[in-house]
Parts: sequence; C-alpha cells; structure tokens
Amino acid sequence: MMRAATTLALMLACSVALADLPDHRPVPGGVAVVDLGPAGSNRPDATFQDRPVAVREHDGRWKAVVGIGLDATPGEASVRSGGDAFAFEITDRDYAEQRITLDDDEQVSPGEETLKRIRREQEEIHAARDTFSDGTPETMALTLPAEGRFSSPFGLRRYFNDQPRNPHSGLDIANETGTPIAAPLGGEVVETGDYFFNGKTVFVDHGNGFVTMYCHLDEIQVSTGDRVARGDTLGTIGATGRVTGPHLHWTVYLNGQAVDPLLFVEGEDESYNEANGQDG
Repeated sequence: MMRAATTLALMLACSVALADLPDHRPVPGGVAVVDLGPAGSNRPDATFQDRPVAVREHDGRWKAVVGIGLDATPGEASVRSGGDAFAFEITDRDYAEQRITLDDDEQVSPGEETLKRIRREQEEIHAARDTFSDGTPETMALTLPAEGRFSSPFGLRRYFNDQPRNPHSGLDIANETGTPIAAPLGGEVVETGDYFFNGKTVFVDHGNGFVTMYCHLDEIQVSTGDRVARGDTLGTIGATGRVTGPHLHWTVYLNGQAVDPLLFVEGEDESYNEANGQDG
C-alpha cells in the first residue's frame, strides 16, 4: 500500500512534465499517433472509422491522435485526411481476467424496468462520451485525478457472478469515501448524472474529442457548463452505482473510444504493474 501511494504521489508531481502527446501504442484500448505531414497554417481535419479524431501540431508536424477501441481487430487500419489515407498497424494485446461476485442480482441481470432506465441513461452517457468540440487541449498530458490504490487496471475481461460482461473501460483508484477528485487537465464539464451502473458521474471535455469520465462519486461538486482548470475539485470518491467498495472509476475517451488512462500519465502502465507487483 505504502509503495503504491508513493508511486502515485510521484506520478502526480511529475506527470505534468509528460510529453505533449502519448506514445504511439496501436493496440486495442491504445492510441495511434499518425503523422499527417508538415504543419501549415491551417490544422487539417482527420477521421478514423468515419469519426473525427484529434489533430495536434508536434515538432513541426501534424499528428492525428487516434483512440483504438477495446473491440478493435488487429490488422491494418488508416486515418483519412484531405482525401489521403495514412496507414498504421493495430497489434494485439492480451488483457487479464477478473471475476467479481455481487450479492444484488439486479446489478448483474437487471429487470425490465431497470433496463428501461439503463437505456435512457446510455443515450446521455454516449452523447457526453462522443463530444467533439473545436477547442484544442493545451496538452494531452494528464495528472492522476485522485490519490489511492490502483485496484483494477484498464482492459480487464470481466465476469460478474460468472457472467461475461464488457471489458473494464477505465482505471479504478480505491480510497476512502470523501477523498477529493481533481481535474487532470483543464476543460468544460459537459454532463453530470446519477446512473444505475456508474453512480454519480462527471464528464469533462478537454477539446478535440478528448473527454474524461469520473464514476461512483459520493458528491459531485461541479455543474454542467462549468469551466475547470487542472487541479480543480470535481467531487469526491464514493461507492454509488455498481461497486464492491469506494473507489473512482476513471475513463479517458479519444474519438469516443475508451483508452488506457495511464498512456497519458508519467510512467504509463509499467508504473501500475510495478506498484502492484503484477507482471502483466
């Protein structure tokens, strides 16, 4: 626990020095950084699978920064910009398995009335997730939003009461209820809500399809439309929604795809594995 907390403190202090762009990690749940050519006066538009993607100037070049979904099939892929295709290769990545036992069967196999609620909520959640505003984030380097123990890594293949469910789309940070959650980068709060699975939740748009989500909060301390700066309090860790204990579920979205949050934080996933004694 102490080693993990020390690693987290170091990452919080150092991650602002992370390079402007994440590393090129073209795997399911990863990020592809694709060169589009020399930077000119006008930033080009680019798409991946018919969705707009972030484009940033870096070292005098335009770079498309593409989120790759956890369900992506390894193989050749391409970004389209200005009528041209810019190819890259998606390689495979194996994720570990996690089995969770819940006492409340409704949390595993919801009834019809609950399913109606979930469908309504999904529309709101997907709209926030898919936000693509014109603003360009000052950087793509993130600080960790909360102190605590990394309890569940991104990408786990999950089973609830032995029933397969969607892979884990974020990083879980466990700590006591009431622990502050801070914005890892400036942006605008585009949605808040209290959802069946996610509990009390905040979405922050950082611009250009770069969106972060914070779930299972005890208290939400911002409102839709608020502008936040790096370090501003968004709320506190809690145990709302489908949980087994108090923690923050933190998701990073690029072009609507959940990607590994630690690709944007100093130390990447190697620091998580080292802090938790894992080897993969």
